Amino acid sequence: MAKGTIRYWAAAKAAAGVAEEPYDARTLADAIAAATRVAGRGGEFGRVVGRSSFLVDGEPVGTRPHEMITLPEGGVVEVLPPFAGG
Repeated sequence: MAKGTIRYWAAAKAAAGVAEEPYDARTLADAIAAATRVAGRGGEFGRVVGRSSFLVDGEPVGTRPHEMITLPEGGVVEVLPPFAGG
């Protein structure tokens, strides 16, 4: 397991209720699943994250399966929902 930070932007930040939080996970899929289980987060969080793009330490994840993305110790995951006009 690695520890790092998840940063939420725009609608993801609103749905999460925080700008960032720690992760303690092996893969991106594990980190997102854990974040989804946080108490008080409704279905909107899952919907937003399901449409989001991700960067891990500044590198785009793209279409790679999230189960295949190993998270680094001290890394930063950026959750980027679709942005209007861009």
